[in-house]
Amino acid sequence: MNESRIDFRDQISRNKTKSVILIFAIFLVMVLLGYVISYAFEPGYFFGIMILSIIISISYILISYYNSDKIALLSVGAKEVRHEGEYKQYYDLVHGLTLASGIKMPKLYVMKSNQINAFASGRNPEHAVICVTEGALKKLDKKELEGVLAHELGHIGNYDIRYMTLVAVMVGMISIISEIFLRSLWMKGNNSDDNKGNAIFMMIGILLAVLAPIVVYFVQLAISRKREFSADATAVQFTRYPPGLIGALKKIRDENQPEKKVNKAVAPLFFANPFAKELGSTHPPIEKRIQVLEKM
Repeated sequence: MNESRIDFRDQISRNKTKSVILIFAIFLVMVLLGYVISYAFEPGYFFGIMILSIIISISYILISYYNSDKIALLSVGAKEVRHEGEYKQYYDLVHGLTLASGIKMPKLYVMKSNQINAFASGRNPEHAVICVTEGALKKLDKKELEGVLAHELGHIGNYDIRYMTLVAVMVGMISIISEIFLRSLWMKGNNSDDNKGNAIFMMIGILLAVLAPIVVYFVQLAISRKREFSADATAVQFTRYPPGLIGALKKIRDENQPEKKVNKAVAPLFFANPFAKELGSTHPPIEKRIQVLEKM
């Protein structure tokens, strides 16, 4: 029986290791794509593509990174909890968890939604926010709500926003490199004198440029799921009470109430997928999360 148990420390460590391996896989795809393009065209041409893709990708992501909390809160119409008496249990639970975990008290928000859900955002623990739905405050008991809030604090403490921003930059660069390469082929196709690239590498480059963005997108989803498992394990570390988080997940599973007001761009931030089940979810299946937590 003991062999089937999962220690939350091992779970956190394993998922962090798997996340690093997956992000290295994205890096390898980027290197392979660059290698092939540099042979299809002259190396200097690829260097120009790389510089342009870095500028575009990092500029876009940094704007989102430094304003991630504001963008997320504005998109869902969240209201700030300005004093502890306004939502006393909510405030007290977060305050207690921050004292236990050593994480700075984040700003608290509530959004209008009957769905049970929550999210955390912010570039680091010093600039973090937690937002819960009205449905979560009404439908979850104290231990269940504590589990959800501990999960969100886990994302903050694990610097998941920063980590996923790095992933987004790399994925964005691959998409931009692929797009510029494919468009360049069309331009060079109109000038036969300029098209001196190796035909084999050209074909491989086209194949990689089409497939690479798709592959790294699914790797990005896998990384996101690993971070969710890590946050679940961190919640157990903070609360030492897996049944609270399990109870919240079961209520979400049984509720099956899609949220139509949430922008898909901020959906990955949420505790659970706010939409109906769909291919390519950024979240692991709820049943799988429950199964892992039940072994802790």
